[in-house]
Amino acid sequence: MEKFPMTPRGLTALQKELKQLKSVERPAIIRAIAEAREHGDLSENAEYHSAREKQSFIEGRIKELEGLISLADVIDPAKMSGSIKFGATVTLIDEDTEEEKTYQIVGEQEADIENGLLNIKSPLARALIGKEEGDSVEVRTPGGTRDYEVAKVDYK
Repeated sequence: MEKFPMTPRGLTALQKELKQLKSVERPAIIRAIAEAREHGDLSENAEYHSAREKQSFIEGRIKELEGLISLADVIDPAKMSGSIKFGATVTLIDEDTEEEKTYQIVGEQEADIENGLLNIKSPLARALIGKEEGDSVEVRTPGGTRDYEVAKVDYK
């Protein structure tokens, strides 16, 4: 399998979730299953079946997180500079509305557009790669073409 880029903050978030699942969620669900077993007939025990289903989800997520962490290629944006590339925090001005937006270009696994974390594979991020402060960028999106001016590029 191929590695994928991730910021140190994204890796820390995955590690934190994995620790929570292993040290809190997993033991809690094991106790819930044991308690449900004590209630007798398992074939009609909804608590038991629900707990087993939740256990299956938790174990699947643990395996998924372990895989993601092992394939992460951690890139520290603080050690970068210059034109826009992975890890850059970019402030854009929409040339039509004058609205200002700030995004950090991150890997797929940590992308969250609502929190300003832009997937490196998105049309906007791909259009921004290689640009510098002051450049104008035309982005083709499913909603039409948008024009932005790169107001600021920062590596935090």
